[in-house]
Amino acid sequence: MAKKTFPLSLAQLQAVVKQYPTPFHIYDEQAIRQNIRALQQAFRWAPWFREQFAVKALPNPRIVQILHEEGAGTDCSSLAELYISAAAGVKDTEILLTSNDTPADEFQKAIELGAIINLIAGNDIIGKPTEAKYGLPKDQLFEAYRRAKEKGVERFGLHTMVASNERRVEAFALTAKLVFELAAELKERLGIHVEFVNLGGGIGIPYRPDENPVDLPAVGEAIRKLYAAIMVPAGLGDVGIMTESGRAMTGPAGWLVSTVIHEKKTYKDYIGLDSCMANLMRPAMYGAYHHITIAGKENEPCDHIYDVTGSLCENNDKFAIDRQLPKIDIGDLLIIHDTGAHGSAMGFNYNGKLWCAELLLHTDGSIELIRRAETLDDYFATLYYPGSVMQPLGK
Repeated sequence: MAKKTFPLSLAQLQAVVKQYPTPFHIYDEQAIRQNIRALQQAFRWAPWFREQFAVKALPNPRIVQILHEEGAGTDCSSLAELYISAAAGVKDTEILLTSNDTPADEFQKAIELGAIINLIAGNDIIGKPTEAKYGLPKDQLFEAYRRAKEKGVERFGLHTMVASNERRVEAFALTAKLVFELAAELKERLGIHVEFVNLGGGIGIPYRPDENPVDLPAVGEAIRKLYAAIMVPAGLGDVGIMTESGRAMTGPAGWLVSTVIHEKKTYKDYIGLDSCMANLMRPAMYGAYHHITIAGKENEPCDHIYDVTGSLCENNDKFAIDRQLPKIDIGDLLIIHDTGAHGSAMGFNYNGKLWCAELLLHTDGSIELIRRAETLDDYFATLYYPGSVMQPLGK
């Protein structure tokens, strides 16, 4: 069983908490850089390769900036994400807009930025294709390319998104085979030579200690063989490869840190935190597992069983149910692992809960505040208007 780790000692974490009260998400810069470098290494064989970081996973311009420094572009699904990309220094065709049910202003902003616009995002494997709001079936896809060519479009790519939190090598190979064969058929039937193939994201992470990470070298090698067997004979040996990973880049490099503020012993033993599902929705929404450790008690026996809860007025506001943990005391610092993707990004304000701060742990050990904690004035800001009964606090 692999041990989940946290990059700060108890004393170091306590020093951080003195300056930045809990709850907060903290991200490890070094781990993020290592994650993207490992992905790039797996695809070093390609004519060219670029990771289009899925901004929705962690929409913070400082994080996007770090990934851009490592050579990443961005995959955006909203107007806000386009602005975040631009603020982080991502430019022109480094930006990919992959939205759906897209308002005109999003297209216009993408055009202004010189971004690539993805009009046809395929989805064949996630759930039931007949229920998916994304993508086109094969016959419509070819018709869409034909019409685009007739209207004067000269540059094309091909994109799909067919997996989510997947860790099997064969699943990624199946995706590549599907898209490579489509690219070859597009050239044969319509004379369209795509410039890139975007294999989508879906690279999973081991949320549980007994799970193994994706074997990226094996994934890269499997896809290389398919590229050589399908793309090269079709005259497409110059086509670049893109991915749009989010979770794999930042997920394992983030943690939600909370303080234990209550304990209740009734039918169960409940531990109450100063965070809630507004700070991390995945366990309550999906029943997702996130590993939990107690700072300073990592080596103590997990001989107590707890439900770990937040303060939201919803009974499913639980980070863990019947979880074996060390004895927990009021004031302990509790660490929820793997929150660097779809953690803060999925935050919300139900019950008037406020967004927590986001911190960045630099490679030199220093801490940078990259999102301040939301205040009540922030929360009430849209209620401050002439004649409103709600006025700025303190006035």
